[in-house]
Amino acid sequence: MKDKLGSIETKAIHAGEPRPRIAGAVVMPVFQSATYQYAGEKNYDDVRDIRLNNTPNHLALAEKLAALENAEDAVVTASGMAAISTSLLTFLHQGDHLLAQDCLYGGTHDFVTGDIEKFGISYDIIDGNNAESWERKLKPTTKAIYIETISNPLMQVPDLESVVSFAKSHGLVSMIDNTFASPMNFRPSESGFDLSLHSATKYLNGHSDIVAGAVIGKSGLIEKVTHKLNHLGGSLDPHAAFLLHRGIKTVALRVKQHNESALQIAHFLEKHPAVVKVNYPGLASHPNHERARRLFDGFGGMMSFELQDGVEGAESFMRAARLPAVAPSLGGVETLVTRPSLTSHSGLSVDNRRKLGISDGLIRPSVGIEATQDLIEDFQQALEGNPKRIASHRSQAKASARE
Repeated sequence: MKDKLGSIETKAIHAGEPRPRIAGAVVMPVFQSATYQYAGEKNYDDVRDIRLNNTPNHLALAEKLAALENAEDAVVTASGMAAISTSLLTFLHQGDHLLAQDCLYGGTHDFVTGDIEKFGISYDIIDGNNAESWERKLKPTTKAIYIETISNPLMQVPDLESVVSFAKSHGLVSMIDNTFASPMNFRPSESGFDLSLHSATKYLNGHSDIVAGAVIGKSGLIEKVTHKLNHLGGSLDPHAAFLLHRGIKTVALRVKQHNESALQIAHFLEKHPAVVKVNYPGLASHPNHERARRLFDGFGGMMSFELQDGVEGAESFMRAARLPAVAPSLGGVETLVTRPSLTSHSGLSVDNRRKLGISDGLIRPSVGIEATQDLIEDFQQALEGNPKRIASHRSQAKASARE
């Protein structure tokens, strides 16, 4: 369905839906067929086949995703890492050079720093907030620049506008991992990015029950990514496509609650005496708050924070919290908590984590859609599980105030 559908909430429901409905079914059926009858296709990539990500389930999803970000086209993949690795390998070849943001999801960081050099591709790490420094790392062979809308796990918001202008002025493909923001809060194509990548496992699906990825952007670039994907084989299973299609229909409602709840919890944590620091772009204290407020429609459900007691305090909090599951991943309806040093960024050396500002005691909650007050009360009891420690912190705070 390619008619103009108005708001993003309406697009989430109606974009990509087949018209007329298939056998009258209101819900898009699962096309559990590995292959399809030949219909005169002239191009191999147009032959209908699960491995080519072009079954009715795949195509409906692609149209819906493109509509959500006001982009030209999209392709779905077997995972977020399939989307990321395929996109990088599409536009980087032997002898080419990549500029990548310093603080990235651990899997992406490992792929950039540990794998692409084996393909003869070099890279340089850049500070996403220091646009003046990028020129010094630019090479004649630089072909792409890669960043995250909101960095994992420190919730930094890089200078997105400068990334776009820098890429355009130097003929680079601009890639952005938009997983943390979701299309509800930021739509990269509207700001001029070439490609937006997602771990659709997270907010797009929202129910922690599948693994999927997506690449969204300009049609000519998506065509190239699709050709590479067809060779690498990162195909999405039709039933997973069906579940993702269903999950996307509630993304507007879910992300609204994620946004509102996370902001209130961030304010609560920032005021708590046991908490040293809260990383959340919705807080006025966040160094990139004004940029996030200008560019985003919401600040997302992801945050991270550190406690006075470091690792010991983090472990105590995670044991005492009753509502969150202690688990990796994010973006589901349930609240999760994890320590990135043990999960998403465990592959980095201790020195590299410390250079990036990721302490061993850093806690990263993914705020779900439970009642906000219930979460705050649970976080409060988890933080105050050791009355002596909290009393000590309060005494120290009072003494500091007197001084």
